[in-house]
Amino acid sequence: MEASVTDPLDTERIREDFPILEREINGSQLVYLDNAATSQTPEQVIDTITEYYRTYNSNVERGIHQLSQEASIAYEDAHDRVAEFIGASDGEEIIFTKNTTEAVNLVAYAWGLAELGPGDEIVTTEMEHHASLVTWQQIGKRTGAEVKYIRIDENGYLDMDHARELITDDTKMVSAVHVSNTLGTVTPISELADIAHDHGAYLFVDGAQSAPNRPVDVTEIDADFFAFSGHKMCGPTGVGVLYGKHAILEEMQPYLYGGMMIRKVTYEDSTWEELPLKFEAGTPVISQGIALAAACDYLDEIGMERIQRHEEALAEYAYEELTAADDVTVYGPPGADRSGLVSFNLDSVHAHDLSSILNDYAVAIRAGDHCTQPLHDKLGIAASARASFYLYNTREEIDKLIEGVDAARSIFS
Repeated sequence: MEASVTDPLDTERIREDFPILEREINGSQLVYLDNAATSQTPEQVIDTITEYYRTYNSNVERGIHQLSQEASIAYEDAHDRVAEFIGASDGEEIIFTKNTTEAVNLVAYAWGLAELGPGDEIVTTEMEHHASLVTWQQIGKRTGAEVKYIRIDENGYLDMDHARELITDDTKMVSAVHVSNTLGTVTPISELADIAHDHGAYLFVDGAQSAPNRPVDVTEIDADFFAFSGHKMCGPTGVGVLYGKHAILEEMQPYLYGGMMIRKVTYEDSTWEELPLKFEAGTPVISQGIALAAACDYLDEIGMERIQRHEEALAEYAYEELTAADDVTVYGPPGADRSGLVSFNLDSVHAHDLSSILNDYAVAIRAGDHCTQPLHDKLGIAASARASFYLYNTREEIDKLIEGVDAARSIFS
């Protein structure tokens, strides 16, 4: 019988798919709570990568021998599978990159350098990852376009009234993180898309923290561009995705040149291949792309709505447990209104020291600025500790996190 979206996840069974979770650190079983940085990879995806290298490892789109044909078909099918996963119309709207960062840069260089100039505006948010913030900042410097930042309020929500003030007819691009990797804030992307489009601007969505853990339909939210990474959603490292509306991608010129993206070359000029090959110069991420499709299969089989509910329940529990102590500060929205992560600080204990002590308890978290230095400056802190959850995590693991925080409190007191 197929599980409904309201059925809880069978985490005990799911954990069997992730052999790394049986590993011991310092004599204790690993508690992996660094999923916002990189998730773990299930056997099914590992087997897909192994099968590629064992049975049909070859370059794609160039050879007519059997291995190349098999690899090419699998690689093309992977584009279609990823398109289905995020609600794109077809695989031509899916560009494989090496990560979200490269996807942002692809749009910034291929579209931004050609379309932006003095008097134009780029509007983004105060909680952007450096991959987006720095890229648009530097494109603004190169083109003369002004970069503006939508503020967040004291609870970590995006100030939509401020967004309406900043986005004008001079705005050419609105770039926003779908889910903050530091605050856990979920941006009202559809509303932001409406505002941007009312002023003739495009919307770029950084979906690195949303595509892994909630249903995403790029057509429904009306994103012009949407980017995410495979390694945060049970897939391999080295592969990311840029979705772009077909008509926009057709108009854009490539910014990487080389093999596979070429249709006709003379000594005087060149013409480009059809989408998506136009933006995938050189030997692409073949095994990674094929394995990413397998990760999409894995996640869909479990159910993205169920994964979202599971993650959010864990985040709410962690929020309640952490904020029960007077000496812990948690950043971002309340526990019932955030995605599956919590960033926090324990009074008088640096986040790096806390992370080190937690490692003694085999609890893996992230400590630092999480590639959001300007946001940390706004919060008045140098760093924070971040615990992030995924489909294989449990409440008992959060209890282990709290034990480690209690131990750090005792040590430093």
